[in-house]
Amino acid sequence: MNKPAFFDVYRAEIDTALSRFLDQTSTSDARLTNAMRYSLLLGGKRIRPMLCLATAKALGTDSNKALHAACSLEFIHAYSLVHDDLPAMDDDALRRGQATCHIAFDEATAILTGDALQTSAFHLLTLDDFQQSDSVKLALVAELAQASGGRGMVLGQAIDLSAVGNLLSLEDLEHMHQHKTGKLIESAVVMGALCGSANTTSVDALKKYAKALGLAFQVQDDILDVTGDTQTIGKSAGADKALNKPTYVSLLGLGGAQDKLASLYETCLSCLEDLTDSDTSELKAIAQYVIEREH
Repeated sequence: MNKPAFFDVYRAEIDTALSRFLDQTSTSDARLTNAMRYSLLLGGKRIRPMLCLATAKALGTDSNKALHAACSLEFIHAYSLVHDDLPAMDDDALRRGQATCHIAFDEATAILTGDALQTSAFHLLTLDDFQQSDSVKLALVAELAQASGGRGMVLGQAIDLSAVGNLLSLEDLEHMHQHKTGKLIESAVVMGALCGSANTTSVDALKKYAKALGLAFQVQDDILDVTGDTQTIGKSAGADKALNKPTYVSLLGLGGAQDKLASLYETCLSCLEDLTDSDTSELKAIAQYVIEREH
C-alpha cells in the first residue's frame, strides 16, 4: 500500500528526536556509540513510536509531549533486534537490508550495544526536558519495563527459542507472540494514552486495538516469510521454515493465516469505534499499513 502522508511527517520527527536523544544518553566510547547509532538509526518502520504519537494525538494531546515516550519504545525495539540477531539467538546476518550489528562490528560490541540501548530507553523517560509530571514519567517507566522484560517481550523470546522444532497449538503460538511482539506494540498505545491523560474506558478500548494489532503484525511477518523475497523484506526470507519455527502459516496454511490477518484487522477497527470522541483516523491507517505492508 501507499503510505499515508503522516507517516513521513512522523518518521522525520522521530528520526530527528532519536538522534538527539542518542547524543543525550550515549557513551563516550566511539565504537560503542557508532554501533548504537548504526542499530538505532539504520532504517526501520518506526511503527511503535508512531503508534504512541498517533494515540496521544487521537486523545487531543500535542504529539511533542509524547516524543520521549515514543522514542524510548524504539530504543527498546532496536536493542531487542540487536540481541535477537546474535548467533546464540536467531543467528541472522541481515537486518533491514544491512549487515546485523554483530556482523558489522563484532559479537561483544553487539551485546553491549543492546545493553546500552535498553538502559538509554529508561534514561530518556527521566530527562528534564520531557514535559510530563513525575507521576506520569514513573507510570511510563513501569509500563515499558513490564512490556519489555520477563513478563513481556523477553518472555516471548524465551518461549520462541524453546519452541524451535516443537509443535505448538494455535493458542500457544498466540501466547508467545502476544508477548514477543504484542506487548511492546500494546505498550506503545498505552504510553501514548498515559501522555494524553486518557480515561479508563479509552485505555481499555485502545488496549484491545493494540492487542489485535500486535498479533496482526506477527501474522503478516509469518506470511511475508513465505511469500516475500530477501531483497524486499530486508531479512532472510524463509528463515522461519529453515529453522523449523512454528508460525501461523505452518499451523493454519497460507490461506488460513491470511484469513486470520483479515479478522484481526476487523477487530482493530471495531475497537476504535468505541472511541467516539477521538479522531482515530491515524490509528486506522496504521492498522491498514500493518496488514498490507510488504516488508
